[in-house]
Amino acid sequence: MRSPVAVSGLVLLALLAVGALFGPWLAPHDPEALDLDRSLAGPSGAHWLGQDELGRDLASRLIVGARASALVGLIVVSISVCVGVLIGLLAGYLGGAVDQLVMRAVDVLLAFPGILLAIAVAGILGPSLFNIILALSILGWTGFARLVRGQVLSLREREFVLAAKAYGASPARIMWRHVLPNVLAPVVVQATFGMAGVILAEASLSFLGLGPQDIPTWGAMLNSGVDYLLFAPHLSLVPGVAIMLTVLAFNFIGDALRDKFDPRAQPWV
Repeated sequence: MRSPVAVSGLVLLALLAVGALFGPWLAPHDPEALDLDRSLAGPSGAHWLGQDELGRDLASRLIVGARASALVGLIVVSISVCVGVLIGLLAGYLGGAVDQLVMRAVDVLLAFPGILLAIAVAGILGPSLFNIILALSILGWTGFARLVRGQVLSLREREFVLAAKAYGASPARIMWRHVLPNVLAPVVVQATFGMAGVILAEASLSFLGLGPQDIPTWGAMLNSGVDYLLFAPHLSLVPGVAIMLTVLAFNFIGDALRDKFDPRAQPWV
């Protein structure tokens, strides 16, 4: 809270959370209501951010669209953290053949460009929110697995782990009670940056028409404004700024958490 950058990130994320939770009630207009007589109209007193090519209120669509971005980010990062932490913990602590097998599998998956693989999966399965989550989760866990595995490789030879072994603690208990708590700090930092990446990837897929078709999304709004960029730039500017601010907010918080958890950055070091 002493970091102005982190506070600004928290404020932006609070606005995103409010929009995601209460969007349908906060929206000043029906996001699907058409007003063809005022299509492409700029900001006004009744429509703060203007109207799109069908006369729909951009502010309402922006608020409702926050739910899709937040939902995809939370679910994908949660799945990636759970799977990646578990696999990285087992690979790093058990070592040997388990470690080699897991790391070779991770190397194979990382050989594919992430966004291209997500486009292929979403394109094959069809445009929907569930398919975007699935497509982004396929590779999302690999970064967490490599991070946790590297941390565990150094922790498993530390004195407190050797002492737990000497007392007869089981490997499962050592991993759960002694190793896992010591790897959570970098995982939390990685998760904040992961949220930014997932929201940007979801916007990219929605921009290409692979997102859900039944609800407004920021990527789809950005795509719909491309054809009117020269004479109605607000159609692309509004969702583009929303995506940029959301990604910046998560990066600001990630930077602040990284500094907080880094012992070299503490004043007593």
